[in-house]
Amino acid sequence: MPKTTTTSGVTPLPSGRSHMGPLTSFAVNPDGVRFETQEAKETVVLFLRQHFIVNVSWILLAVVMIIAPTVLFPVLFHFVSLPFSIPLNLVIIATAWWYVATFGFVLAKFLGWFINIYIVTDERIVDIDFYYLLYKHLSEAELNRIQDISYTTGGILATIFNDGNVNIQTAGEVPTLTFDKVPHPEKVVETIRKLVEKHAHSL
Repeated sequence: MPKTTTTSGVTPLPSGRSHMGPLTSFAVNPDGVRFETQEAKETVVLFLRQHFIVNVSWILLAVVMIIAPTVLFPVLFHFVSLPFSIPLNLVIIATAWWYVATFGFVLAKFLGWFINIYIVTDERIVDIDFYYLLYKHLSEAELNRIQDISYTTGGILATIFNDGNVNIQTAGEVPTLTFDKVPHPEKVVETIRKLVEKHAHSL
């Protein structure tokens, strides 16, 4: 199928707007997305998080942790005889501590996925990372600084769910930006290339 181009020779960007849900991990021209360093005339073209599939492993572990005190531990103690009895109040305290720790684990894992985002605008690429939920690190590269862009994907799950790593080499302060495990990496690369092409023609 031939590639469509405009009269200026620049491949057109994706049209239409995407509705942003609370768990959105891929959105083109998203509605209502702004970030703190965004310029007044700057437009967000892509909003990305890691593919939701990356959460499955810790969600399964969380399910095991939730049912452990009421299902797994009683079964284990049934087959293992202890030389002493455990007081009921100690069991209650240990169970309460277990669920608090489980809640903390789930909250940290979810927020780690939710608040670490990648943004592509019509002027630059932005990678916003939070460490330990308190320290924020923002890396960015202007479109005219991008030298090369590629993506890698591999494995059965990556093939089934279409996720991969987008690698962006720049001539800026940050030599390489990586979008880890994002959905539709080929579309991300294509969109960024079109933006770079459009930006170069506008100079």
